[in-house]
Amino acid sequence: MKMKLKKGDNVMVISGKDKGKTGVIAHAYPETGKVMIEGVAIYKRSLRARQGVAGAIVEKPRPIDASNVMFMDPKEKKPTRIGRRVEDGKLVRFAKKSSSTLS
Repeated sequence: MKMKLKKGDNVMVISGKDKGKTGVIAHAYPETGKVMIEGVAIYKRSLRARQGVAGAIVEKPRPIDASNVMFMDPKEKKPTRIGRRVEDGKLVRFAKKSSSTLS
């Protein structure tokens, strides 16, 4: 099934340890059905010290499944599903809650 979320969409996490958090999709991986959201699903990774560079602990975002997020309706500021319809011969996305066309 085609993933309806795209890079730059504002979404809310609806399940998992980050439930309730909102953010913007930084990367979308349609082949695996995952999305990476800024500030959500952060994990810590330790970097080994190299010659001339000190070791460090860095925080990185981890991709989460697209089924665990919902698109935020730009009009109502609530989570909604996304539909697709043909307008002027072009396929466009729309928010099902407010029926507003998305970019």
